[in-house]
Amino acid sequence: MKEKKYLALIIMLAFTCVVSGQIVPPPAPPPPPPGLPINGGLIFLIISGIFYGVKKVRD
Repeated sequence: MKEKKYLALIIMLAFTCVVSGQIVPPPAPPPPPPGLPINGGLIFLIISGIFYGVKKVRD
């Protein structure tokens, strides 16, 4: 009798997990990132990196 109860419990848990896993809808995709322009800030970083590299090589 105990074995039948355990078997019924296992079947019920497996069925519950399968059914509840299929009910959940997939998450919505994240919104696209805003378009940010690349302007003088990037040029400033590149130029300052070059100057820093030249200074390190000279030292």
